[in-house]
Amino acid sequence: MRLEIVCEDRVGVAQQVLGVFVEHKINIKGIDAVTETGHIFVHIPDLDFSELQTFMPQLRLLEGVKDVKTTPFMPSERERNELATLIRTFPDPFISIDTRGNVRGVNEVALSIIGEDLKSIIGEPASQWIKGFNITRWLESGDVLAQTQRIKFKEDDFVADILPISVFDEQGQPVMAGAVFILKSEARLGQQISVFKQQNDGNFVGIQASSSAMRKVVREAKRMSLLDSSMLIVGETGVGKELIAKACHIASDRAESPFMALNCASLPDDVAETELFGCGAQAGNAHKKGLFETADGGTIFLDEVGEMSPKLQIKLLRVIEDGSFRRVDDEQEIKVNVRFISSTNKDLLSLVAQGEFREDLYYRLNVLGLNVPSLRDRRADILPLAEHFINKTAQMTGKYNLKMSADCRDFIEHYPWPGNVRQLENVLIRAVSLLEGNVLETEHLQLPSYTREHGYLEQEFEGTLDQAVKQYEADILRKLYPAYPSSRQLAKKLGLSHTAIANKLREYDINKKTVKI
Repeated sequence: MRLEIVCEDRVGVAQQVLGVFVEHKINIKGIDAVTETGHIFVHIPDLDFSELQTFMPQLRLLEGVKDVKTTPFMPSERERNELATLIRTFPDPFISIDTRGNVRGVNEVALSIIGEDLKSIIGEPASQWIKGFNITRWLESGDVLAQTQRIKFKEDDFVADILPISVFDEQGQPVMAGAVFILKSEARLGQQISVFKQQNDGNFVGIQASSSAMRKVVREAKRMSLLDSSMLIVGETGVGKELIAKACHIASDRAESPFMALNCASLPDDVAETELFGCGAQAGNAHKKGLFETADGGTIFLDEVGEMSPKLQIKLLRVIEDGSFRRVDDEQEIKVNVRFISSTNKDLLSLVAQGEFREDLYYRLNVLGLNVPSLRDRRADILPLAEHFINKTAQMTGKYNLKMSADCRDFIEHYPWPGNVRQLENVLIRAVSLLEGNVLETEHLQLPSYTREHGYLEQEFEGTLDQAVKQYEADILRKLYPAYPSSRQLAKKLGLSHTAIANKLREYDINKKTVKI
């Protein structure tokens, strides 16, 4: 039990307060006195209600005592636990030493690097693990000043901020009480310098763009974010289309207004319609706002817009044209001002040719087009992304100083990642969460088999070999057709007869209407 006693500034009041505890034979575990505010905090064993009824009024009747009440914690307890929490969760190695250079405490990051249990470290000379800096000479020097030095900690290079700890005596003079070492690895320093140098580009700093292909995407997206026209982001599932859409919204003049997203593939037609347009008042219930109303002044993100039904396509076209619509089961006309950003992993022009997507809607949505490459086409981004996801998960799970083995790094870099960034993140979250130890190996990654010689083998492979071969053949022809847009040119490129290629193009519906040239 902890009590907070508020007193006047009077000589002897504290002695009288303590006298009440002595009189009732109550053991005092701890006392905090805040003289500036006149508060005395007392930590005592838990008492029965009857005992409290006896001595609490006695405390309140003392001259100079203004109030007595229970409190959940002592100020010193809070400060001690606050400091312990800060040190424990600090992302860099932290070591505290006494005036003889012996270890008083370390955080979990430093402990994991040392590789020993805490009891065996406390009281031991810190020089066992810290090399390249004479701790004893520094502590015994006449003027102990804070400094930054390059050191070795367990054979690895670190930059150390070395900070003396002092307390003040009765005359207000500082007395040396020890020191703390805050260590930063080369990787951590590099990350901090990189963040410092990055420009304030809204949320684009969160997009990994080490590869030239992705840097080009980010440059184009930044320019497009300043415009107010509709935007279509094209890319495979999991490449980060929504992340880019949010970044464009945050960097735009609409950043202070809502960003609302709808996955067009995840909801039935009637539910998606209600989500977008809202619903009129029914049976005494108030009307329900849809995403268009909610996002007024902001941005609507239509994810996988190629999955939208013909009925919704017609309604969406009208909203894009004049900003007006009606709620479901309502005749009232509503006007909104929203910017449309859409995404798709499909060839919308092919869907237009097949009559599955409206051509006029396609050109309304695709005023500004952005193509996001797959992860396998931007390999320079793979390892930086992997390290980001590993560090992020390590901090969430309380694991520190995690590394990837050379074999694991090589495997991650050359794996095709059919699920792109989303798959990479999910695989690494699982691997780090279940990891025992500090080194991530290839066998910790739960992925379908892949070799450079034979490629990616899907565990959930469906269909026949003939279907798979035809699918592969169609993909190749569709990719080559824009560069060789006639059957004769394509036949010459592939070493086949004109008739064979013409038949295949017809079979796979590849022509100037279905493939953008």
